[in-house]
Amino acid sequence: MGLTLSHVSKTYPSGIQAVKDFCLTTDGKEFITVVGPSGCGKTTLLRLIAGLEKGEGDIVMDGRKVNDFSPKERSVAMVFQNYALFPYMNVYDNMAFGLKISGTDKDIIRVKVLEAAQILGLTGELNRRPAELSGGQRQRVALGRAMVLSPKYFLFDEPLSNLDTDLRLELRMQIAELYERLDATFVYVTHDKVEAMTMGTRIVVMQDGKVEQSGTPKHVFDCPANKFVGNFMSFYGMNFITGKLKKDGGCFVEFEDGATLPADELKDYDGNVTVGIRAEDARIVESGDGHLATVVNVEMLGGETLVYASYGGGTLTVKTQKNVTKGDEIVVAFDKEKARFFDPASGKNILWKKENSEY
Repeated sequence: MGLTLSHVSKTYPSGIQAVKDFCLTTDGKEFITVVGPSGCGKTTLLRLIAGLEKGEGDIVMDGRKVNDFSPKERSVAMVFQNYALFPYMNVYDNMAFGLKISGTDKDIIRVKVLEAAQILGLTGELNRRPAELSGGQRQRVALGRAMVLSPKYFLFDEPLSNLDTDLRLELRMQIAELYERLDATFVYVTHDKVEAMTMGTRIVVMQDGKVEQSGTPKHVFDCPANKFVGNFMSFYGMNFITGKLKKDGGCFVEFEDGATLPADELKDYDGNVTVGIRAEDARIVESGDGHLATVVNVEMLGGETLVYASYGGGTLTVKTQKNVTKGDEIVVAFDKEKARFFDPASGKNILWKKENSEY
């Protein structure tokens, strides 16, 4: 029956509204990744679902309104960024703690802990204490402690933020495998767009406490609802240039430097247009219809280069295989098929319609 959040909000005594009119419905088993910049309300939202915070609106789990339920009555397990392990307990006792305080039979506890330890590769670590473990092992212990409770809802609060790149990849895959194994809903909070894109069956993008867009990873990436989503869900950022829409012998956007971009899909629109293009969809050309810019910085990415070039008081970012150096003048062209068109005033995607979205 899933999880439903109806107009959930949280305002602190200071007057700060951390979560604003948040709505979400899951249909049973789903992996929801909630992504957004620091301070956007992600963790507060998770704490509201867990019952660690009280707010406005309704939270319904499996058909039951749980607003007044304590955390232990909600069938949730939370995995924290800082592991939250007991330093004086060994791995076995840390994983068994929740079951022990709930009065579960010790034989059942043993079966559940050993099963979780085998899945997580911790069988040989059960007698060790957290201080004797690596960061990745500690996070797996935290996962195991949640698993043995057999909750219907797993809540993850940026659990991989303290790990290095290789461990993050390893744990990402392990959490994804757990999701496939378990009949549960995962709500995973992160500021890392790679985690959000690769792990979730659905992404919720937040800013300033509210939902900007929700949908499958592909939908949110391909069809950003506004400039914020387009830029945030880009691995190297999105370039934005504003021009005038012209309909003289065709429909196209004309920029201040005289460059143009075909925009036949905007034939029913009037006014200025902000064109958004991701760094990987921009290219450096020898000549032609593009934007003249000066290279101000270059970052090597192995076989490719990230080029930052000054243009019109701003910066264009291009991912390229061409060899350029600081100070070079380059011509940057846009891949028309990858361009997104935004209203300069509202920032909304001109071609995006809410009734066609997944939110």
